[in-house]
Amino acid sequence: MKKQKFYVVWSGRKLGIYKTWAECQEQVDKFEGAAYKAFDNLDDAQTAFNGKAAAFMKRKKSQQVKQNRLFSAQPELNSISVDAAWNTKTKIMEYQGVYTLTKDRIFLQGPYPDATNNIGEFLAIVHALAFLKKKKSTLPVYSDSITAIKWVSDKKANTKLIQTSENAELFEIILRAEKWLLHNKFSNRIIKWDTKNWGEIPADFGRK
Repeated sequence: MKKQKFYVVWSGRKLGIYKTWAECQEQVDKFEGAAYKAFDNLDDAQTAFNGKAAAFMKRKKSQQVKQNRLFSAQPELNSISVDAAWNTKTKIMEYQGVYTLTKDRIFLQGPYPDATNNIGEFLAIVHALAFLKKKKSTLPVYSDSITAIKWVSDKKANTKLIQTSENAELFEIILRAEKWLLHNKFSNRIIKWDTKNWGEIPADFGRK
């Protein structure tokens, strides 16, 4: 009997853990920057999925170039890059999108009180997708947040933040973003920015 495999997709059409190669292949086939790997048991797959793809993608150079272009190719400069800034003391968040090649700002939103960085990263991606859809543009979107990319793939901001009177407006924006994802189709690729090899994402606020 063939042993059960579990396939982790860190970057693809829809992120997740899949039980068959066919399901995994649907997410990664001809998807630029795809990152995925098979594991022998579910526990290892879940641990890997919650971690960084680079830590589990130790392949020969020829395999890495073919299957892990996410961590070896140069970024596509004709694209939009997004990022969020979150102050750990004040809990205030902002997010922005820029044209990757020139770093010209396309949008800036915030500040939002009582927020989180992941929410900002999520909203920034959705904002970029909505912007590109209005422009009828198929440019890709870069984000350095695996969490936010997964939330967009799931069409749901899986935040543990509690709604308060201070962030009520933010939660309304999150709800609108989730509804936009549910009711709009787009062909734009959402690609993980490879900070290790490329440096800080062009949309970085430079406040570190």
